[in-house]
Amino acid sequence: MRYVSTYCNQSYVYMSEVCVGAEWSNPAITTYLPKHRAYDTRLAAAAVLVDFTGPPTYPVREKNLTSHGTPPTSIASSLSMCLQHCSEGATEPDSQQNTNDGSAQDVSPRREPFPWDAGVFDAHCHPTDTMESIQAIHAMKARVLTVMATRSQDQMLVCEVADRHGVHDSETLLSPSLPLTDQSRLIPSFGWHPWFSYQLYDDKAANPTYDGTPAGKLAHYDQVLAPLPSSKDAAFSNGLAEPRPLSDFIEDTRRRLEKYPLALVGEVGLDKAFRLPTAWTSDEQASREEALTPGGREGRRLSPFRVQMAHQAAILRAQLELAGRMDRPVSVHGVQAHGVLYDTIASTWKGHEKEVLSRRQKRQIAPGAEDFSDDTDEDSDDEPAISKGSNPPRLAADTGKNAGPRNFPPRICLHSYSGHVEQLKMYIHPKVPAKVYFSFSIAVNWSTGGGDKTEEAIRAIPDDRILVESDLHIAGAQMDTMLEEVCRRICHIKGWDLRAGVTTLAKNWQAFVLG
Repeated sequence: MRYVSTYCNQSYVYMSEVCVGAEWSNPAITTYLPKHRAYDTRLAAAAVLVDFTGPPTYPVREKNLTSHGTPPTSIASSLSMCLQHCSEGATEPDSQQNTNDGSAQDVSPRREPFPWDAGVFDAHCHPTDTMESIQAIHAMKARVLTVMATRSQDQMLVCEVADRHGVHDSETLLSPSLPLTDQSRLIPSFGWHPWFSYQLYDDKAANPTYDGTPAGKLAHYDQVLAPLPSSKDAAFSNGLAEPRPLSDFIEDTRRRLEKYPLALVGEVGLDKAFRLPTAWTSDEQASREEALTPGGREGRRLSPFRVQMAHQAAILRAQLELAGRMDRPVSVHGVQAHGVLYDTIASTWKGHEKEVLSRRQKRQIAPGAEDFSDDTDEDSDDEPAISKGSNPPRLAADTGKNAGPRNFPPRICLHSYSGHVEQLKMYIHPKVPAKVYFSFSIAVNWSTGGGDKTEEAIRAIPDDRILVESDLHIAGAQMDTMLEEVCRRICHIKGWDLRAGVTTLAKNWQAFVLG
């Protein structure tokens, strides 16, 4: 067994391995991830217990850590800090005990072999952030990756990898013996991430925030960012991109969804914690990693500016409605905004809520039927009947209500879900007309001490609504490792047999993507 220690400096999230009970064999050899996506707004310090079966299939890069702010002499303390931030279950039990002669003996329990043949499906990842890693997909053990687009720079890259490696028909996905080849390995997803929502403006609004002029550009950013950039740094808005019409992006996305019949909408969502990075300095430009897809943070310092929640919500709602019109599932990002996220999503299905009948109302549907209920233990008229075997709830539209067009997504995945149990219960209430899933990743859910809340949520989620993801930005062996670990943890928390659990997770992903 080995630890994989992840820690961040100014430019990268480093992932280095160390054998349990041994010194770092070569601390200068490290595989790194670009620090411009999932790790931007949190300290990426964690130690994840994994079982390596071999070296990564993509090139491992050699970096002198001293030149990136982490001298080799401090690696041991970095690992110690990582362990202190780990959630329960991420630390290594004592794998050695002393024998009578004082020598160490390995007594760590052997892990059950992982059933890759049952099919593992990554519900959310970003390998197009590191395009050179795409070549590693053919050697991966995971069956299919769901690849997100997030901004202007990666929309066409997702199209490119979908053309080369995409699954193009549902029969292939449902095949129990999907061949692991270069083809049929990923599902594309197209969306505009909330981190980049400031780059769009609603050109269909009564008073658009941008009029196409240089002064209008500054006015747009003053309206969608907080605090006002003009009051803090007059030059900041000038360095940002020209705002793009929201309707243009929606139309481009519609065309892509038509081209790829199995494609999702995503990554979309709301993020209250995110702050825009500062403009590039000359030193940052000179040290920029050319292999990374442009547009992300890439180690730049953070500014004080955040995107107004009202603007984020407008961009999100437009994409949710597109998914509804196109009958496509959606992958949703939510950070420190669970209440407003639910309100925004629920606003798209207003008038389409399912009619949930009380037990008394159900008995009135069949007058004269023999009633074996106990009136002393009768539910109130307002209590929904959701027990097994009950009649399925009916759509409000089916009862004659004028609900209008159905502009809500049929299926929604709240990726790397970080909310509380009470919040997730709102999404699985029987009145909700969309089918809402929850996915979990080692990189997000267990990396910053949120393990207890995550495990509580996993226990509360219905067995058929849970998914797994890596949320990594580089394809290959590390992605497989993270997927295996999250599958094992969920099966343990749920009390599932490992093979049966992995099979359940695979069926859930198929139901999420295909309906």
